[in-house]
Amino acid sequence: MITRRRLLGGAVAGAALAACNGREPTAGLLGVMGRWNDRVQGALLSGREAPRPKAVTAPGAFPSYFIAPAMPIMPPGWALKVGGLVARPGPLALDELMRLPRTDVRIEHHCVEGWSAVADWNGVRVSDLAARVGADPRAGFVEFRSFDVSDDGDAYHSSWDRDSAFHRQTLLAYGMNGKPLDVRYGAPLRLYSAVKLGYKNVKYLTEVNFLDRPTGGYWEDLGYEWFAGT
Repeated sequence: MITRRRLLGGAVAGAALAACNGREPTAGLLGVMGRWNDRVQGALLSGREAPRPKAVTAPGAFPSYFIAPAMPIMPPGWALKVGGLVARPGPLALDELMRLPRTDVRIEHHCVEGWSAVADWNGVRVSDLAARVGADPRAGFVEFRSFDVSDDGDAYHSSWDRDSAFHRQTLLAYGMNGKPLDVRYGAPLRLYSAVKLGYKNVKYLTEVNFLDRPTGGYWEDLGYEWFAGT
């Protein structure tokens, strides 16, 4: 019997081969296969809710990651910039985000390197932010940008399909395991979801843009799979 995970694994493997030339991911047959893979994964993940794990990972054992030479620190006067195809663009301070409906989820994080870890997260659903700013139905993609910047000046970022971004388990998280989000894990605000691999979950958020096209991502532009569903 072919399980959903085995089918996804085959699709992911195909996409990995198709992405060997990361600078031309949409060209020719490889591009066609990549887009087919995205549609297959989207259909499999649509409406699905990940099961709640029984226990969280022990304190301090949840790995942290950033691309900057040193741990990114929240810039003075930080606010989340929201833009693109929205009726009410502009910055939102953390206290404004915290006044939006709060959602709590326990999620098992799956890293492309093969490890997993579990934490409780709280924050605001991307779908609730979209309602707050009046996201246009034509915005089929959502871009997330970070103040985590590499040595060469490239800021971490990723773009998602609308269905994954609006999934009920996709949050802009400001809390972890009952405490305010720690700087090691992306404070003051990070993206977290049960439906994407770890590298899609952008930390140290600075922008959310609702767009009519995908815009790649930090690892995606180097050949990693764009959809990256779990």
